[in-house]
Amino acid sequence: MIDKLLVEKQIGEILIQKGYVHPEQVAEALELQKIRPKRLGEILLDLGYIEEEHLLEALSEQFGIPIEFNLSEKVDMSLTTKVPISFIREYFMVPYKRNGTAYLVAINDPINLLPLDDLRILLEGVVEPVLCKKADIQKIIDAYFDSQAQNTAEMIDTIALTEEDSPTTIHTLDGPESEKDLLDLANEAPIIKLINLLITGAVKERASDIHIEPFERDVRVRYRIDGVLYEKFTIPKSQQAAVVSRIKIMSNLNIAEHRLPQDGRIKIKLSGKEIDIRVSVIPTAFGERVVMRILEKGNFLFSLEDLGMDEREHKLFDRLITVSHGIILVTGPTGSGKSTTLYAALQKVNSPDKNIITLEDPIEYLIPGIAQIQVRPKIGLTFAAGLRSILRQDPDIILVGEIRDYETAEMAVQASLTGHLVFATLHTNDSAGAITRLTNMGIEPFLVTSSCIAIQAQRLVRKICTNCKESYKPDRNPLEELGIKNHDPRAETLWKGKGCPKCMDRGYYGRTGIFELLVMSPRIQELVLEGADSNAIKREAHKEGMRTLREDGAEKMLRGITTLEEVLRVTRDDLFEDVLS
Repeated sequence: MIDKLLVEKQIGEILIQKGYVHPEQVAEALELQKIRPKRLGEILLDLGYIEEEHLLEALSEQFGIPIEFNLSEKVDMSLTTKVPISFIREYFMVPYKRNGTAYLVAINDPINLLPLDDLRILLEGVVEPVLCKKADIQKIIDAYFDSQAQNTAEMIDTIALTEEDSPTTIHTLDGPESEKDLLDLANEAPIIKLINLLITGAVKERASDIHIEPFERDVRVRYRIDGVLYEKFTIPKSQQAAVVSRIKIMSNLNIAEHRLPQDGRIKIKLSGKEIDIRVSVIPTAFGERVVMRILEKGNFLFSLEDLGMDEREHKLFDRLITVSHGIILVTGPTGSGKSTTLYAALQKVNSPDKNIITLEDPIEYLIPGIAQIQVRPKIGLTFAAGLRSILRQDPDIILVGEIRDYETAEMAVQASLTGHLVFATLHTNDSAGAITRLTNMGIEPFLVTSSCIAIQAQRLVRKICTNCKESYKPDRNPLEELGIKNHDPRAETLWKGKGCPKCMDRGYYGRTGIFELLVMSPRIQELVLEGADSNAIKREAHKEGMRTLREDGAEKMLRGITTLEEVLRVTRDDLFEDVLS
């Protein structure tokens, strides 16, 4: 085994000699390595100081291994299928071409070459490693999966054709079938393959949730992609019990229990990525309904700059998260990106001289250097109980996944008043509503004003697909609803997605945030102490320069990031409040 520290020192020297980095940048990466358990080259990549091609060139010089940058043009898939997919996924090594009597093997990590010995046995020949980009190797692995797997729709059709030959009992709320038969059915190869295809298809399409919904005559499968549900498949009614039972087996739930809701979790590895799936099963009139929330595990990759804040708001938020004590609340409905914002904030303030502890349900991303605690209410580890305990751990910064009750709110306030910076989320429609929610929970107004320093409300809007983006002339009425002035020249031409293969003809690809940042100014503190309602607080914050969710959405629409329809969709509650006020 090659000495790790020696390798990293050499990599730094080679990159400096080639002019790809400065010595100061290597020194910065070495300091960062003390809190991030990564290799030096990977850290330099994360910091954006080098490209992957630069790192591969340095590794090639260091280990004497050739490089191939145009791998996709030279792949012989018949060689790939000679190696078990489990081996390829574990070691990220793929034989892709014959070179005389030798096999060329694409690798990305030259540190561990021991698995090449196993490849020699599997291929019964000489193997020669070649350095390639991660994305190129991943494309080969994905192509391997595609060649091995049937299309999901074809799979469902195949199952439907065999129904008459092997009828199955449909489970209803009034008559459970034999548990043994159901277990056998759930472990049949077609059902296992179908569930695997549903999950892999959802991950490939960037879905956040899979909905399996039983009705009288069939079972509907829908994916939530970029916050919107799309119908994908219909499963034969006869396979409903087998499909639900298979998911229960995977998530360690009781397959004999059909009348009570159940919650479980599935952990899988797909294309080298760890996927955590939260499973919820509830009984309905036509059988059990399943929702699977897909979370991609791993290190957090977003920064505050990636979230979509405008320059002014980003600078203000950046200053707020560096204060010594107080509460910063992030509010919004489920799926509005609250956790992502707080993770990005934690990553920004994370340093060796800070003790940061989080309480989460669940832990969605792992951040090196931060102690992350999973809340477990079944054994008494609630947000309030956990918060009480971690205050004895001498933290500088605390993240509370969600303030749900008076006890948690009170503990968060007390923590902020005793010299801790507290990040937390709350479910409210806008920033001013968070103040009302805290007082309704029982927190005294004077404690709210002395502990809260800022509240940020947010939503996620779908971004226009850059591949099929086109301009059009909008009508005036919807623009007036958003408060767009007639004299704004940018409103003459707006943008939308036409639909293309990249976005699967939806016109949208990915999401970004719209934000509303309320800072607790002296005047707003006075209004809170006077018992003013959330509308009065919001109006005052707006006078002081706060941009509302709708205004931020309108600005992103005018800049061609999102569409008029998308802004109206996610800010309907804002429009409704204006009608009432």
